[in-house]
Amino acid sequence: MLDACAELVDEVGYEGLTTTLLAERAEVAIGSVYQFFPDKRAIVQALTLRNMEAYLERLAERFSQGNLAHWWDGVDAGIDEYIAMHRVVPGFRTLHFGDVVDVHLLDEQRDNNGVIAEQLARVLVEQFGITDGPALRFALEIAVEAADALIKLAFRRDQDGDERVLAEAKALIREYLHRQVGTASAASAASAVPAVPAVPEQPGAGAGADGPVAIGVAEPADSPTG
Repeated sequence: MLDACAELVDEVGYEGLTTTLLAERAEVAIGSVYQFFPDKRAIVQALTLRNMEAYLERLAERFSQGNLAHWWDGVDAGIDEYIAMHRVVPGFRTLHFGDVVDVHLLDEQRDNNGVIAEQLARVLVEQFGITDGPALRFALEIAVEAADALIKLAFRRDQDGDERVLAEAKALIREYLHRQVGTASAASAASAVPAVPAVPEQPGAGAGADGPVAIGVAEPADSPTG
């Protein structure tokens, strides 16, 4: 039934989808549809959850190949797989991760792109050792929203995705995250450096009357490296 649902939303859209059409396409009795799904929203929600699982599996497969040297390669892979699913997964171009139905389709408390950003954060932290925290989650939410909007634009302009728009989307997101995540990582690394213990003042070193002077922790770099 989920496969039939995916085919139908590409053909008639979410608004045109009905449980009757679904039963006919899946070649099942209408009662069988209602046995599992109370309405078409529940059917699409199940399809969207399946798509999210498929997306994460595709990412895991890319990462398992071991040819991603840096975290920004992981970001590129995430964008590439999202684009690929628009091209090859039935229903995905219409539904994406469910926003066409409800921005809280994946989770009642968070919007759909927020859920995807959280999953991406988990993958990047596990695979590349990026420091997790509110700053990373916020940056990824912004990146996911921007990428989602630009990729939708690309597929509105061309049924296979306008390559110029897709290339600009990847460049924009990579630059944004390099600035945000790279700076945060550099600051985190700097803050982890222990302070150098105070040393006894040497004669003629210009010490004050109160005794030895401690050497402070190095300031974090102003710009990301790498």
